[in-house]
Amino acid sequence: QVQLMESGGGSVQAGGSLRLSCAASGLPYSRYSMGWFRQAPGGEREGVALVQTWGTTKYADSVKGRFTISRDNAKNTLYLQMDNLKPDDTAMYYCAADLSNSGRWEPRWYNYWGQGTQVTVSS
Repeated sequence: QVQLMESGGGSVQAGGSLRLSCAASGLPYSRYSMGWFRQAPGGEREGVALVQTWGTTKYADSVKGRFTISRDNAKNTLYLQMDNLKPDDTAMYYCAADLSNSGRWEPRWYNYWGQGTQVTVSS
């Protein structure tokens, strides 16, 4: 059974930092591209950052220079370091796995999803 479990969310003030983790089990982790997505109340799910199996990374323009995605294949874990957080970053954050290595943002490309972890940034 595939499981993706996010952790590390919380409440911080603007300018602060958080590090999200996503522990994967039940799948050949190193064969999947991995992505972080977020969804604010009333909004659509949007891609934040992704890392492909060969290490190529992509970021949404809104987080470039502030967020860093990384993966540890030995630990089957995905990370998202979030610095200089802004109130607009407030959302539920999800990790997802893409077997096709598409490098695409559309959620339909992703085979598995976690349950999410809440990030709240106050001004």
